[in-house]
Amino acid sequence: MLQAPSKYQHFIDNVAVAAASGESIAVVDPSDGSVFAQLARGTAADIDKAVIAARRAADGVWGKTTPVERGRILARWGLLVADAVAELGALESRDTGKPLRQGLADANALARYFEFYGGAADKLHGQTIPYQNGYTVLTIREPHGVTGHIIPWNYPMQIFGRSVGAALAAGNACVVKPAEDACLSLIRVAELGAQAGLPPGALNIVTGLGSEAGQALADHPGIDHISFTGSPETGKRVAQSAAAHHCPVTLELGGKSPQIVFEDADLDAALPVLVNAIIQNCGQTCSAGSRVLIAAGIYDRLVGLLAERFQALRVGPSTSDLDLGPLINEKQLHRVREYLSAAQAGGLEIAASGSVLPDVPGGGFYQAPALLASVPSDNLLFQQEVFGPVLVATRFQDEAQALALANDSPYGLVAGVWTRDGARQMRMARGIRTGQVFLNNYGAGGGVELPFGGVKQSGYGREKGFEALYGFTTLKTIAMRHD
Repeated sequence: MLQAPSKYQHFIDNVAVAAASGESIAVVDPSDGSVFAQLARGTAADIDKAVIAARRAADGVWGKTTPVERGRILARWGLLVADAVAELGALESRDTGKPLRQGLADANALARYFEFYGGAADKLHGQTIPYQNGYTVLTIREPHGVTGHIIPWNYPMQIFGRSVGAALAAGNACVVKPAEDACLSLIRVAELGAQAGLPPGALNIVTGLGSEAGQALADHPGIDHISFTGSPETGKRVAQSAAAHHCPVTLELGGKSPQIVFEDADLDAALPVLVNAIIQNCGQTCSAGSRVLIAAGIYDRLVGLLAERFQALRVGPSTSDLDLGPLINEKQLHRVREYLSAAQAGGLEIAASGSVLPDVPGGGFYQAPALLASVPSDNLLFQQEVFGPVLVATRFQDEAQALALANDSPYGLVAGVWTRDGARQMRMARGIRTGQVFLNNYGAGGGVELPFGGVKQSGYGREKGFEALYGFTTLKTIAMRHD
């Protein structure tokens, strides 16, 4: 088992900084419920100190760093992360409970984000605009200045990479508030950033509770842009707080993503993807494929195949590296179990479930994955994000009904469509109201290069890919008269 330091502090101005309050937060291992470290409990005073440091960097050495050099620093950072994959993956796995191989995959993805944005830093170009005689008009993109980043607990390293990596590449200085349930990997990553050449103040991390440090970050008038990933309820509060000082916000707020399987689909190709899309990270994924919509002609067959897969799934401690690890905390465990209890009370059929190993530690937060069949579209399990390993199956009669069911959700983040019919693929892709649509695949292997975000209650704005750089900059128009 990885030996973690007993106490973690904030990271401000490239050094460890104790909480102004002197208080701490217990770090709990989801696999056994034990406390194995302490986090600094940040408050408004710590956020203010971090914002001041970031502003100094943005107005000083970091703001004067050329795009080429910013890119080189990010590239060096990516190489350092790649060299530390084993350390970071193990730390992430223990902190979040996800199987070790998923923690390692997240660390590798983080290295790729820094590589990608390092290469993009000097390619963020403006335009010239044809105008009246005697004028030359051009546009340039400038960083916001100081950006705030509220990072959730399910994928700390990946979401840090897509958010902070893009913001730094664009020339912003960053203040980051990770979720109190998963901070440890990001503190280590920040140390590697300083080693790569990030100057003091360019990156600052304040740990603490969302209601304290997170709220203080959203409220701070010195923040010029906020990136938030989390629940719609908290996202609404963040946006309202930011609006008080006219601060733009990017929100990624989760989903209830459908995978639509037509009769002509390649079921051998689809089946493992359908299962993995809901069990990855124990279903605690904003883009989890939590609804499978199945053509009536293959419904019974596919549900039977899914049931066989679910019955073979095993759940255990993160170090066991099984199909699923524990949920993140006791609150999340209760949430998932309440949804399943409500489903059973409502007469829904649990077609199959996996199994938790009999010898798991008693204090861990373990939940067997469940497949529910014949779930009507007005049921809460069809409409609401469970954020756990629960897949619901619903049949459809024709393409029109499939599209209607896919869009019958308050969310609109991701969708998958499985069919060999090319015309149908494009009709569905154009008709589904989501930010991403995958045809005969789901997730495209993570896709650092692919813009990501949603519509409706899944939020607004885009992260990942080159598109993210536009969100972390402002556009300035310069008109010169020279006749």
